[in-house]
Amino acid sequence: MLYHFLYPLRIDFIGFNLLGYITVRAAAASVTALIVTFLVGPRIIRWLKRKQLGEEIREEVPETHRKKAGTPTMGGLIILCAVLIPVVLFARLDNHYVQLMIAATLWMGAVGFLDDFLKVVKKYPKGLIGRYKLVGQILFGLVVGLVVTFASEYEGVHWYSSVPFFKNLMINFGVLYIPMVIFVITGTSNAVNLTDGLDGLAIGLVGIAALAWAGMSYVTGRVDFSRYLNIIYLEGAGELTVYCAALIGASLGFLWFNSHPASVFMGDTGALALGSALGTLAVLLKKELLLLLVGGVFVAEIVSVIIQVFSFRWRGKRVFKMAPLHHHFELLGWPEERVVVRFWIVGIMLALLSLGTFKVR
Repeated sequence: MLYHFLYPLRIDFIGFNLLGYITVRAAAASVTALIVTFLVGPRIIRWLKRKQLGEEIREEVPETHRKKAGTPTMGGLIILCAVLIPVVLFARLDNHYVQLMIAATLWMGAVGFLDDFLKVVKKYPKGLIGRYKLVGQILFGLVVGLVVTFASEYEGVHWYSSVPFFKNLMINFGVLYIPMVIFVITGTSNAVNLTDGLDGLAIGLVGIAALAWAGMSYVTGRVDFSRYLNIIYLEGAGELTVYCAALIGASLGFLWFNSHPASVFMGDTGALALGSALGTLAVLLKKELLLLLVGGVFVAEIVSVIIQVFSFRWRGKRVFKMAPLHHHFELLGWPEERVVVRFWIVGIMLALLSLGTFKVR
């Protein structure tokens, strides 16, 4: 919004020329997101407490989690405000990439909010029925897949995806591309939701992943950098850097309240929106396969659940003490803080490795 209002006035005031630089607007978005979190966070937390919208602990989680019962949930509202306000202020709103990211955040945020509302307010034990939640995820994945298929920005690479570690190698998914997009966005959304089981775990990993995607967005939107690195150049994709920067600032700000012992949980309102955002970023940047590295911890979490379910059904035995994976390490005797920090370390290593793929080709 500020770009559209103030940048045309750069002739009258040279300072507005700074808004033409993505890096400047990204830095402003990140700082603004942090400030918004600190401003709205305490107010939303107090409102959640006043309405007694607290977390109900499931029976199947470790016993140490019982003390978290009653902690305000639906804190994803803080994250949504902290991401969307800076994006609207500093990103180019006529950019298709930005429009899709705003849609991803709002759409899955709304689905997550409905799920939280049914669980916390209406006291439905399982919240929104799983198949309805899945319908919401599939519909948005379908929209993104169709946009990428027909958008002029992707001329010549509509159904292609870059292969990490290989120069100029891409996979053509053909008619399977849209189902692949649906799978990526749905899977990432659910993976982040499953990871959100320990104080600060999911939001910290989201911030780390957002930092990696910010770097990729910037170089993908630059002709010179993309040519030097032999990656796909996508005109206008650099604007995604602003969104990623806002997500980094929002993650840091929410971590202030969500670090152990958490004052608020993000709930499905935040987890589904953030997961959808990370998956959509991968699709828009044509880096769907690289998502396996950037979000490696999220992948491990959802795979651990799949392994546990199939192993128990087929063999009658569990592979892990408890799934998702972070609960397994808790039952091994690791304190919650140690699990979180070590998962963050793994996330940082994977993010660095993902950025390293641009040179190791």
